[in-house]
Amino acid sequence: MQKNNFKVNPKSLKTAVSRVEKDKIITRGYNQKDLIEKIRFGDMIFLLLKGRLPSIKESKIFNHVLVSFCDHGVTPPSTQTARLITSSGSPINSAIAGALLSFGNKHAGAIQKSMELFQSKIASVHLIEDSTIDNKQIAGLAIEIYNEYIVKGKKIPGFGHRYHDIDPRADKLMEIVVSKGYIGPHIKLALALQDLVYSKKHIKLNVDGANAAILSDLGFDPELGLGIFMIGRLPGLIAHSYEEHMDEEEFRRFCDLDDVEYMG
Repeated sequence: MQKNNFKVNPKSLKTAVSRVEKDKIITRGYNQKDLIEKIRFGDMIFLLLKGRLPSIKESKIFNHVLVSFCDHGVTPPSTQTARLITSSGSPINSAIAGALLSFGNKHAGAIQKSMELFQSKIASVHLIEDSTIDNKQIAGLAIEIYNEYIVKGKKIPGFGHRYHDIDPRADKLMEIVVSKGYIGPHIKLALALQDLVYSKKHIKLNVDGANAAILSDLGFDPELGLGIFMIGRLPGLIAHSYEEHMDEEEFRRFCDLDDVEYMG
């Protein structure tokens, strides 16, 4: 058998994120030593994901997004997973890994779907600059989505919440973008759609839908939606894991034997 003579390229791994040199770290073209002094953590996240530093306006709204994701009590599967794993005596990294693995189609998956929906609709009418947005076009797109989902009995991604009639996080985010003039085409579409859906079904945007519109106007790809959610939620998961370790009895059970119905 003839042996393949493959040559290994010593520079086969290419990255535009960071370069490490002796006594120096360059991230997206900036010296990390300077970034430590001059920017906020949210700006660093923006730089890493977008390849550039945010404007003052972008920095403020991106910070609102991250804060809105931080925690939702012990209601989500991810938080319960973190606490359950912690109660077994596992280290915090195992608990957080388990929590992050619990994100999926039914938990935190709506943000990417919502971003895809908003961005595909805006792209379909070639709206590029905020000044070119026609409110009639936005209203027409909202009607399209309503007919594609609600009329056909399907749930619009980013709308409704199992615990809240009105998600306070989404409501506050929309209040901020309106009052501060952060409104771009995707936020305009989300608000127009919310007005339509609320008038018919009494359902409003949830935190995923609100942030999907905001992140879309900030220029983020839908593929990054879940990742940004995870960044925002991570501190809350760590807090719950730590609290479980410090304050609760070991080997927690979320249900008793009396609550289990054997169906075999």
